[in-house]
Amino acid sequence: MSSGTFAAYRPILIAIAALAALPLAVPLLVGAGLFAGPNTFYNLMIFILIITLAAQGWNIAGGYGGQFSFGHAAFFGTGAYAQAVLQTRYGVNAWVALPLAMALGGLVGALIGLLAFRARLRGSYFALVTLAFAEVFRILANATPITGGAAGTLVPLRIGFGQMQFDAPAAFFYLALAFVAVVLILNRLLERSRFGAWLVAVRENEDAARALGVDTLTVKLKAITLSAAVTAVAGALYTQKFLYVDANIAYGAWISVEALLAPIVGGIGTVFGPLIGAVALIGLGEAAKTVIHAAFGSAVPGVDLVVYGLLLVVVIAFAPRGLIGLLRTRGGR
Repeated sequence: MSSGTFAAYRPILIAIAALAALPLAVPLLVGAGLFAGPNTFYNLMIFILIITLAAQGWNIAGGYGGQFSFGHAAFFGTGAYAQAVLQTRYGVNAWVALPLAMALGGLVGALIGLLAFRARLRGSYFALVTLAFAEVFRILANATPITGGAAGTLVPLRIGFGQMQFDAPAAFFYLALAFVAVVLILNRLLERSRFGAWLVAVRENEDAARALGVDTLTVKLKAITLSAAVTAVAGALYTQKFLYVDANIAYGAWISVEALLAPIVGGIGTVFGPLIGAVALIGLGEAAKTVIHAAFGSAVPGVDLVVYGLLLVVVIAFAPRGLIGLLRTRGGR
């Protein structure tokens, strides 16, 4: 590996090493009263990593390719349900189910992309179509026996490495971190590849890219397929961590919002934007819940959504390139 290539990946290695070292600080964080216990810390961090994966998936098609989606829940839910149904209905091992869930999510992305892009849908029309597909999938999952209908699907608790269920919460944290690391590297490779340049060309001016010989349909199809596959992995990990999924969890608007907001807040079309955005959104949301609970003695439903809205307004007003763009601007001064 040349020095230039290593320099391109060094920030990723540093970020992953820093995240991997976080468990060392758990006793201090718990002792300081920031977390009720180690499980609270790990649950929060795993959730942040899962949202980061979904946001990284959205960022491939939306950030680099300019194909904004309002319905990435369609891919998250497909991965989540595939992970649960393959284990409970067909006895597939969890480690085998996960790549199958990823492949199924990618297939759904390819089909939606084929229908939308062949119809030349762009911008808000494409966004609304993805939203519609997510809602259709939610309704179907809520009424289909194979998914458990409205009751959802419960994955049996069978602690063991072979079942991807771990007694130590740190184990699942490192598993989720490994997937985040892989996708961070994948996004860096994408940025430095010809395909990545084609994606950016399509984002900036699709007609001009087509005139220059770029097969825009193929580029967009590959992007939405890869985007969906990554988001499906996030859904599969969610199921495997919490061992339960229903239609509102899998295909609910909440995950589409999280996957969309994290890159916008962190920085669209950047490697670290989804990670920074997920940490900011979820971290501040949880902090607000903690502060309000301490001040008033009870939780206030929806306070995290208020924080999301305020943060989004602040970012759009003062940091249109996201938090990472703001950091780069400050660092360049």
